[in-house]
Amino acid sequence: MTTNNRKQLHERLWSAAVQLRANSGLKLNEISEPILGLIFLKFADVRFKRATEEIEAERNKKTQSRKAPVSPDHYKSKGVLFLPEIATYSYLMSLPESSNIGKAINTAMKEIEAKNTDLAGVLPQDFTSLHKVSGENSKILITLLKNFNQIPDDIEGDAFGEIYEYFLGEFARAEGAKAGEFFTPQSIVKLLVEIIEPYHGQIYDPACGSGGMFVQSANFVKSHAQKKSQVMNEVALYGQEKGSSNIRTAKMNLAIHGLSGKIAEVNSFYTDEFHSVGKFDFVLANPPFNVKGKDKNKQIVIDAEKIKGDPRYYLGLPITGKGEISNANYLWMQMFASALNDNGRAGFVMANSASDAGNAEKEIRKKIIDAGMVDVIVSVGTNMFMNATLSCALWFFDKRKSSTPRKNKVLFINAQDIFTVIDRAHNTWTDEQIQEISGIVRRYRGEEGEGKYIDIKGRCKMVTLKEIIDNGYSLNPGRYVEIVEKEMSNVVFDARMKELSGDFTSLTDEAHKLEKKIQEDWKKIL
Repeated sequence: MTTNNRKQLHERLWSAAVQLRANSGLKLNEISEPILGLIFLKFADVRFKRATEEIEAERNKKTQSRKAPVSPDHYKSKGVLFLPEIATYSYLMSLPESSNIGKAINTAMKEIEAKNTDLAGVLPQDFTSLHKVSGENSKILITLLKNFNQIPDDIEGDAFGEIYEYFLGEFARAEGAKAGEFFTPQSIVKLLVEIIEPYHGQIYDPACGSGGMFVQSANFVKSHAQKKSQVMNEVALYGQEKGSSNIRTAKMNLAIHGLSGKIAEVNSFYTDEFHSVGKFDFVLANPPFNVKGKDKNKQIVIDAEKIKGDPRYYLGLPITGKGEISNANYLWMQMFASALNDNGRAGFVMANSASDAGNAEKEIRKKIIDAGMVDVIVSVGTNMFMNATLSCALWFFDKRKSSTPRKNKVLFINAQDIFTVIDRAHNTWTDEQIQEISGIVRRYRGEEGEGKYIDIKGRCKMVTLKEIIDNGYSLNPGRYVEIVEKEMSNVVFDARMKELSGDFTSLTDEAHKLEKKIQEDWKKIL
């Protein structure tokens, strides 16, 4: 299947799911987990059919008259989930439309978990509750089953992973800002992976969401492997996540990509399930930004007393004068830094504000900088995330750099003007743009065949530790990379003015509505 055909299939499948939501009155977040579960079921069914054919062909080659019956172990030896007959997609498609389809799918999911214990508690089993009326519930599920039955049985294995990730991204887009809890845009993850280069070793993500960091790490290993060995022979995956729904999504995501890993359901601020200090070769993460010790209702979110003495926070706690956690950004950073072994690398998404944060956070940043582990900071523009207003920075630690010419140096990259527009509220990076940015890093590191690094006005600058100290320990790329003023073409200007005009009209209408509501509320009070 060509790239264009795959894209059309993704869009066709998604369009049908959206149409279903519109006709059923369900919200997208109410059908996201069941839909991802059905994609997973179709994937498992296709792989099971192929494995069955392979096993039968192998058995037919054998000359002995008595053959051992086929067992689940035959399938496990091929890395394929064993499916009882009532858990196959073809069985579900053959059921009369008058059947209780939701109950049948729940049973299928339970049977798959029973025969494949690695998936215990992972697969969704709430297919009877999409609609209050049983008949309507079955209609919804029949529509979905038929929709995903469009996926051809001869589709390549990786294509299922692409479908799953496409749906994750579209659900995240529909969720907006809330999606940051479980989904990091693929282009951001790809750049993180390209820069830390996780060829071999143990990879850790203590805020793993839907598991996208692990999937892209595996893709990196596959694309750079000199011999076609199993990815899981090259890397071991470890994650922590506090949301049970996110964990189920992540484990299905790994399974659909032919991966496995250990993911613990814990609050990473308090629990270090894998005894991480000094253990990992690589850390990849997109932690929640700017989490404060107390929320707006004065409820404790992070209890400073509970984390005192935790060896992960070896550079100190970001404490206010009241003894509360001021901001968790520097807890996350210490979590990442402490998890690395002596040759470890980390790449993570971080709020822009962390680059210049003051008070206790600045004292921790000083220690991180003085330790010489900060390697690269990339400034990212707006609209790259599901929250359209969010801009951020990508930080990279490298504990092996102390024995290289990069010791006491940090590379700053301004990538704010590198992007491809998806729509008015969302941008992305193409593979070529990802290589443009990561290529700068490879030249800075002096990697073979990459050419010589040079500072580029407006794009990148290699800065000494002394310069950073002279700038008050700021890690804001704007302090060091001289921004080049660019002329805006008439076409871009016109498009931008139309966009701003539309925004202004929308905001004006909203302001009038609020003004009217305030007047009505005042009348009630008076």
